[in-house]
Amino acid sequence: MTPTAAAKTPLDLPVDGTELATYVAAKLCHDFISPSGAIVSGLDLMRDPAAQDMRDDALSLIEQSAKKMVALVHFARVAFGAATTSERFTAAELRSLVLAMTEGGRASLDWRITEGEFSKPQARALTNLAYLTVGALPMGGNAVIQTRIDGEALFIEGFAEGARARLKPEAVTGLAGERLTDGLAGQWIQPYWLWLTVVQAGGVLRTIVEEGRVALVARMPL
Repeated sequence: MTPTAAAKTPLDLPVDGTELATYVAAKLCHDFISPSGAIVSGLDLMRDPAAQDMRDDALSLIEQSAKKMVALVHFARVAFGAATTSERFTAAELRSLVLAMTEGGRASLDWRITEGEFSKPQARALTNLAYLTVGALPMGGNAVIQTRIDGEALFIEGFAEGARARLKPEAVTGLAGERLTDGLAGQWIQPYWLWLTVVQAGGVLRTIVEEGRVALVARMPL
């Protein structure tokens, strides 16, 4: 057998493809149901003769929910599949996706990536890592997202700093690449998906949880 013919050793994953697909589909349905339900509620109000005084509120609800739905769709296409015609993504494009998903929350996003392009796996890792970093600050704080190049590796780093910075147990399990045995699958699948994205690209994901600080660091090939 020639050296060039040798294949990579398959990863021994705790979740197979079919099961993984059901978890991802369930998460996306859960994310989409809230804004889509709000749009329906707004339309119902507009059709109700007894609620015409709430027409402006209904229009505002529909507008906000439609924007949220569009943001979810654009984010999901990159974060869960990168099923677009683009083979590479700019830092500005990825910042826009993450910002649309996190605006309105208590945490502030400090995006320190001003230039560069990212492959589909790198973009998938960056968007998920950034989202999870902001999500680690439910009571507010500062989420720093940055990248750096060291040799032949790209480091994608997220640092969440705040008084109540934390990760749920399900997220810690997912970020370690472990199967969920207890807790909510919806809180586990995106962290696990991030770990899987990084590992399948030949990288390593590190998670550090300290008092008032959470760090997520992905090392991926250039």
